[in-house]
Amino acid sequence: MSASEAVTDTLRELHGRFAGVREGQPADYIPELARAVSDDFGLALVSMDGHAYGAGAADTPFTLQSVSKPFVYALALTALGLDEVTRWVGAEPSGEAFNAISLEHGTGRPANAMVNAGAIVTTALVPDTREAPAFQSILTCLSRFAGRKLDVDEGVYGSEAATGDRNRALAYLIRSTGALPVDPVAAVDTYFRQCAVRVTALDLAVMAATLAHGGVNPVTGERVVSPEVAAQVLAVMATCGMYDSSGDWLLRVGLPAKSGVSGGLIAAGPARFGLAAYSPLLDAAGTSVRGHAALAALSERFGLHLMRNPALPGSTVTLVTTADVLPSAPSGPHSRALRERVGVVAAQGALDFTAAERVLHALDESGGEPPGPVVLDLREVTGADSVALSLLHAGLSRLARDGRSAAVVDPGDRLGPPDLVRERTGQDLPRFGSVEEAAEHCAQTLAGPG
Repeated sequence: MSASEAVTDTLRELHGRFAGVREGQPADYIPELARAVSDDFGLALVSMDGHAYGAGAADTPFTLQSVSKPFVYALALTALGLDEVTRWVGAEPSGEAFNAISLEHGTGRPANAMVNAGAIVTTALVPDTREAPAFQSILTCLSRFAGRKLDVDEGVYGSEAATGDRNRALAYLIRSTGALPVDPVAAVDTYFRQCAVRVTALDLAVMAATLAHGGVNPVTGERVVSPEVAAQVLAVMATCGMYDSSGDWLLRVGLPAKSGVSGGLIAAGPARFGLAAYSPLLDAAGTSVRGHAALAALSERFGLHLMRNPALPGSTVTLVTTADVLPSAPSGPHSRALRERVGVVAAQGALDFTAAERVLHALDESGGEPPGPVVLDLREVTGADSVALSLLHAGLSRLARDGRSAAVVDPGDRLGPPDLVRERTGQDLPRFGSVEEAAEHCAQTLAGPG
């Protein structure tokens, strides 16, 4: 167990809450998708520091389908630039279903890159040469977003290719207007292949987190796209990613998102996290019923609505160390050995969900081997919202259950009054006026009586 497991606990709780939902049905217009296991349900979250959390079927593979669209759009923007891409594909909400004929009057441009018509054009815009085939560039791009090498589910690709006449018809219709720059057959075949790329919910959370992190994969540290491209993709996701329910999603959940008919669903909190869900039971709009419910509940619980709370900078945790390096640490081998096991974590600023998650992960990383008690220094914390307090209390409770006691330096009572802290953490959390006093108390706790 660890303090940061409090995030996993929340995902598990939401998983348990919605796992019994039976509304919806798997997509059946692609026969291979109809074979999905209806009970599969996974949730995942990846922070800007690359910390990954999952619950349920977070490692179960499925195909990207329409969740591929934002990432291929990012590839086209990177290759051609926004002005050139918008010559061929618009950026306006269509207010229609994902497979609707949403073409601009007079030009034939698809409404946006998130509906099928726009996605086919976007795929066609990816440069295609003998040295660098378009699909290979797409697969490489998707793999970089996920932080690992992805592959194609050939069974789903074959099933989609055999039944994809509506997408072929869309491509030919767009071509007739002059708004499709390549052969329709080639464009649609590549599009079918990108939709059949195989991922897990954890992969999707990393991919969403990469967009949220300004184009840098938080797990691998690789820059995948520029900050400008990441922002452009998130903007289109926010307004168009959920098709004809995009406005209601943004109003109620408040996060850029994209759904797919395999049951995948992503949402991104800029500078905060990437979220993902997988469950193949779909509503009438082609969105995962359980995934929609779980991500909406997560947004409400943690106050994640984009318009409600601006993202905080990443400098929440200012110190992660052990007590033996403190300037006032007493000398002597016995005292030093004990203090090497005492962790010290200091935080600053205003704490919300994202900041509290960073603090919990720092608590896990603090201390020696084996890790002992931990000192949490909150002197420079200016405030903590109810979400952050709940997460910190849960994390400190987990530490206690794992045998790691804690002491705090909290002159402003940022954790709340002692009675409340005792109730929520299951322990009397000793409070001190300085880090040195708290560290000495923790070292003496390790030494035992006498």
